[in-house]
Amino acid sequence: MLKSAKFQSFTTVPNSDWTFASGLNVIVGENGLGKSHVLKAIYALLRTQTSRVAGDVELSKSALEKAYAEKLTSVLRPESLGRLVKRKQGRDRCEIRLSMSKSTQSCAIGFATNAKSQVDVIQAPTEPLTLSPVYLPTRELITLSPWFVSLYDNYHLEFEETWRDTVSLLGAPSVRGKRENTAAQLLKPLEDALGGKVVMDAKSSRFYVQVPGEGRMEMPLVAEGMRKFAMLARLISTGVLLDKGYLFWDEPETNLNPRLIKTVAESIMHLAAAGIQIFIATHSLFLLRELEMLAKERASMKCRWFALAAEATGVVLEQGDGLDDLKTLVLLDEELAQSDRFLQKEG
Repeated sequence: MLKSAKFQSFTTVPNSDWTFASGLNVIVGENGLGKSHVLKAIYALLRTQTSRVAGDVELSKSALEKAYAEKLTSVLRPESLGRLVKRKQGRDRCEIRLSMSKSTQSCAIGFATNAKSQVDVIQAPTEPLTLSPVYLPTRELITLSPWFVSLYDNYHLEFEETWRDTVSLLGAPSVRGKRENTAAQLLKPLEDALGGKVVMDAKSSRFYVQVPGEGRMEMPLVAEGMRKFAMLARLISTGVLLDKGYLFWDEPETNLNPRLIKTVAESIMHLAAAGIQIFIATHSLFLLRELEMLAKERASMKCRWFALAAEATGVVLEQGDGLDDLKTLVLLDEELAQSDRFLQKEG
């Protein structure tokens, strides 16, 4: 489990300590304040430390210096590593620290404005993570399987490497045995929303929705918002999102109506209850409230709420165990202001 993170001079992210919950972690804030950068930076470091990746990368400072740098630049896509340092006149130095529940998996890195291809490893993990973290961008990726991975690996494409990582996970085989029953329980609300099961053709490796009584529907013909459900369902069925893993999801509400956002919120809470540590960035007050209500129904669910806000001195961070701990909620302020404008026009 990721216990905390500390950022110093990293892009627009405030210089603060972030304390995370073992279950659900939700970040809100206006565009351009660093929500996605936080998710991507943490994902990049954890992904570098997973056993399936670290099997080719020795967990030593010298090897990790290059591996961390390559992953950060591949995920965030700056022109050079040093461009991730907070913009200011003159040189500066960025530091990112991740504290894990197992201290042997904690890490800390730093790099300066002029850094190009490697970081300074301040603290190297001595033990890899057993499960790979999953990053879900705002766009669905299931229609990119299986051709995207080979295209990405053989050509220079201006896509974030999170896309390649996630598409590669979608092609894994489905779980069997005891874990299959656990997956079935998590899949039910998603399959109800889809109207069928997500299946992969053995020959073409393309995905379909198997609709009872109607046969298979090609995934590109499924509504884009519903394809996000299909992508999540596939990652559950492969076992990647079953236990002790990490899910980073940027704006889950994109292209979904309120009824389906409720289903997403329920699935997120079920995954958190199953042992997945979840990190979400959102602009949706509807999703925020749904998650808050579901969290209150589950007294044992550990949640943390974060708000980024722009002030005259820069971006500031608020955090707490409940939404009431956050004083700055731009989402709520704007919705209330819209209601006032509507009432004034009606009057």
